[in-house]
Parts: sequence; structure tokens; C-alpha cells
Amino acid sequence: MPEDRVRIHAVQTLSQDWFLLQKTTFDYRRSDGSWQTMTRETYDRGNGAVILLYNRARRSVVLIRQFRFPTYGNGHDGFLIEAAAGLLDHASPEQRIKAEVEEETGYRVSEVRKVFEAFMSPGSVTERLYFFVGEYEPDSRPGTGGGIAEEGEDIEVLELPFEQALAMMARGEICDGKTIMLLQYAQLHLLPVAGGR
Repeated sequence: MPEDRVRIHAVQTLSQDWFLLQKTTFDYRRSDGSWQTMTRETYDRGNGAVILLYNRARRSVVLIRQFRFPTYGNGHDGFLIEAAAGLLDHASPEQRIKAEVEEETGYRVSEVRKVFEAFMSPGSVTERLYFFVGEYEPDSRPGTGGGIAEEGEDIEVLELPFEQALAMMARGEICDGKTIMLLQYAQLHLLPVAGGR
């Protein structure tokens, strides 16, 4: 049991600006039975959801392109191609992803299916991400998407042939982890590529 292996001594808030950054000191009982004192910083930004929109008949997917400052600071141009995603903000993952996908892409989907959930950076970030897929119809787009300007969003919507998206992933043009995971899921389960490429 985790409570038998972890004893928390102190939690210090380092920042509570955009999200919550804390420093925790705790004892951890190692597998040999000895106790070791550790300190870790954790970044709590809440949980999130992500969705891959796909159309089986057209063999296409809808992705977005937006500026991500942390990637810009790490040698990338900052403009990442991603699947639509957002934080839950106290809503259920299903409710939030339906609203988020319409805000970001303009497409309205009535049914979404959760395919898995994952911790994306468990060494420092508490976020659990819920992964969804949903089939979109080209005529079910009441808006243009683009995100919410007041939140700093300036989103370009991309409808791509699925094979092109896979090729972009192979060339490193799509390098967002959550998007790669969903494209690989689609390749295995939704839109298999002829010849098993």
C-alpha cells in the first residue's frame, strides 16, 4: 500500500500564479525496507482531455496548430500541430472535450469514446490526461474554431488526409506526444493503413 511507503513531512507552495507549484519533503520506504528522505517539486495544472477527430469515409483527421511558448524556449519554432485538448475545469472529461473541440476546431461531435488515460510527465506534473476519439462530419461545423482570444488562443484548424498526418509524424513535423499517441491508436484501430505500414 502506498501509505505504508510514503510519509509526507512538509509541503511548501513555491508558486500559485497560473497553476500550482509545490515542493514536498517526504520519506520513502525503499524495496529493501530502508527509509530515504526525498524532496520533489510537483506542478499541478489540473487534469485534461484530448481528442482525435477522424472521418472514416474521407480517411482524414482534424488537428490544430497553435503557439506553445515552452517549446519555443526549447529550440522549436513554437507552433505545434496537435489534437484538440483542454483542461477539465471541474467538468467531466466527456463534457469538457465536446466543448473544447467545438471551441478549437468549430466541429460539433455528439459522440466521443474514451480510449485510454495516461500521466504524460509523471516525474513532475500531476496531470492525468483522458484520451478520446470521435468521428466528425464535414457538415457538422457550426463555427470556425480558433479558440478563445481572451485566453491567448490563436488556433489554426487543419483537416489532413490521415496518411499525410502519419508522414508528418514520421518526419518530426508532428512532435506533440498526446497527438502521436492518438495517431498511432488510429493507425491500429480506426484507419488501418494498407500494407500495415
